[in-house]
Amino acid sequence: MRTDIFCRVIDNYGDIGVCWRLARQLAREHGWRVRLWVDDLSVMTRLAPQVDPKAASQRADGVDIVHWTRPAPPLAPGDVVIEAFACDPPVEFVQRMRDQVRPPVWVNLEYLSAEPWVETCHALPSPQPGGLRKYFFFPGFTAATGGLLRERGLLAERDALQGDPAARAAFLRGAGLPEPLAGERLVTLFCYPDAPASALADVLAGGDTPTLLAIPPGVAPYLAAGTRGRLRIARAPFLPQADYDRLLWSADLNFVRGEDSFVRAQWAARPMVWHIYPQAEAAHVDKLEAWLRRYPAPAPASALQTAWNGDAGAARFPGLLAEALSPAVFGPWREAARAWSGSLAAQPDLATQLTGFCQARQENHA
Repeated sequence: MRTDIFCRVIDNYGDIGVCWRLARQLAREHGWRVRLWVDDLSVMTRLAPQVDPKAASQRADGVDIVHWTRPAPPLAPGDVVIEAFACDPPVEFVQRMRDQVRPPVWVNLEYLSAEPWVETCHALPSPQPGGLRKYFFFPGFTAATGGLLRERGLLAERDALQGDPAARAAFLRGAGLPEPLAGERLVTLFCYPDAPASALADVLAGGDTPTLLAIPPGVAPYLAAGTRGRLRIARAPFLPQADYDRLLWSADLNFVRGEDSFVRAQWAARPMVWHIYPQAEAAHVDKLEAWLRRYPAPAPASALQTAWNGDAGAARFPGLLAEALSPAVFGPWREAARAWSGSLAAQPDLATQLTGFCQARQENHA
């Protein structure tokens, strides 16, 4: 199967993060010939340093990469066309899709949501001008959705690292981070600018347990590297995706944001706090609450999520954090996080479901 994936970099790294993972998995595990169209290669190079941001076309990790310019390169469509997050392929490319004797299967890969309505919309067709059909493919947390991105062997690799303290220490050293000291927990922080990161640092600095807080470039720049109280702050380098996964696996608690790191933190099977991308008219609040209704964290840990996202109880964040980190809550939270990861892993992964879906539609079109 030849497939085109279109990715428009809207903000930060979430869009390209999801598309790059999907493209590589389709190529490596399913044998598809994948062509990834990206409008901003300079952002992609942060995730994939081997990519040349000035090249019109190139190949990396088994994926053909095309710089999505205007006008778009005059390339013929593949068997499957995936537009990520309703990014609208070029008009002239869509016309070439119509001109095919056997039109490609056209899929809109939607944003992830735990809201119940996505189950009723998943896999539905949408008639398009000229006789084409576009199918809505929703990632999700239930068997009635498209599942989550998860590579083969990912969880076995995770378990091996988490079960080997020496390997964990070696990874952290190689990633340019200090090793946690004896009795020191590791926390990662990846958030948007409006997160109460200063309050987080204050609670950790005054807590009973020593903490190493790893923060990537550009996040909470007002939190300088150094030590205060029971807290050590280390500035982490920007890591390729595979190493970021390992960092999440190595941590005791992960603060993540958006969609890509949100999913990867769930595969880490560690307690996590999600900073959801803010949307107009507070639409993100419904998405956060929908996920919390599924995520089996203890009550203080769930309340912590909404406080971190700036709801009316944001002033309660320091107290909620202290309670969530207490042994009485953090132990059950840790167990719940591993059970949650296991329950998600019992479902087919997104790439496997997507390939099956597209192949079935191809056969129907024959």
